Amino acid sequence: MRVALLHDDVPATGRPDELDVYVQADSIASALGRLGHSVGRVPFSLDLAEVRQNLARFEPEVVFNLVESVEGRARLSYLAPALLDAMNFPYTGCGPEAVLATSNKLLTKRLLAAHGIPTPAWLPSAAVQPPNLALPGRYIIKLVWEDASVGLDDDAVVEVDRMEDLDRALRRRARRLGGPAFAEAYIAGREFNLSLLAGPDGSQVLPPAEIHFLDYPEDRPRVVGYRAKWDTESFEYHHTPRCFEFPPGDAGLLSELDRLARACWELFGLDGYARVDFRVDQAGRPWVLEINANPCLSPDAGFVAAAAQAGLGFEQVITRILRYARNRRPAEAVCT
Repeated sequence: MRVALLHDDVPATGRPDELDVYVQADSIASALGRLGHSVGRVPFSLDLAEVRQNLARFEPEVVFNLVESVEGRARLSYLAPALLDAMNFPYTGCGPEAVLATSNKLLTKRLLAAHGIPTPAWLPSAAVQPPNLALPGRYIIKLVWEDASVGLDDDAVVEVDRMEDLDRALRRRARRLGGPAFAEAYIAGREFNLSLLAGPDGSQVLPPAEIHFLDYPEDRPRVVGYRAKWDTESFEYHHTPRCFEFPPGDAGLLSELDRLARACWELFGLDGYARVDFRVDQAGRPWVLEINANPCLSPDAGFVAAAAQAGLGFEQVITRILRYARNRRPAEAVCT
């Protein structure tokens, strides 16, 4: 099969999270080669005419879409599946509607809340105080569009007594990060990732993973921030392992996480593969933090680790994603 790898065009000076797309592309290209497929690489940019020309020249039977941002802007990642739809090429992962809806964290939260799926209370910039926002309280300030924990560190968590304090902290951090931001109620508790993989009989929820915060001081926020994901020399990177083993007492919680992950898959029209991130508060209630369309497929990424727990090796994962993309019907509307 002729497979085009469509990926971000990242300069050599890019951040570690940006350069990771090349790790994914190299790993997937190697796996596809071992599986007997013909592979061509096509960088994606805002020069859509050039991208279209390069894709047409290669004449792929299916496109493996690895685009996570376009010229450094995550908000434009939906352009890749939109172009592929326009060219009528089968491709892996989610469609443009799902990518756009899950890239914008505020839109994600509004849709979750509107459909009764629990998500922490939030305050968008320059907005009226929501009725469920509790003050005083602890909040985490996030960028609206960026993924890969860009902009997340200990300073992102603030404790405020008044709405004026929260609004001031929100505006100050948005200026520092250089993009629109919002404040989300900080949920003290456990963190889980649930990965989903499409198949002929619907989505398969892979074994759940819990992120442990080892040796963290009591007063330090438990946040899987940028350093935990990308700085291999940091304390955070080495003290936030994922775990797939749970005591019997967690059976009810894990069942509820499974149900909510499937509900997110259906609500957002996710396709191919995805991941849902949760926090579970001290009362045992789960809250959806984020939904990741087309999550990272690097060999050391959480999605691949969860697949391994399900007995799926890397090449099996790539084969399933590719085969599903080749055979699926056109996606229908999402978030109805």
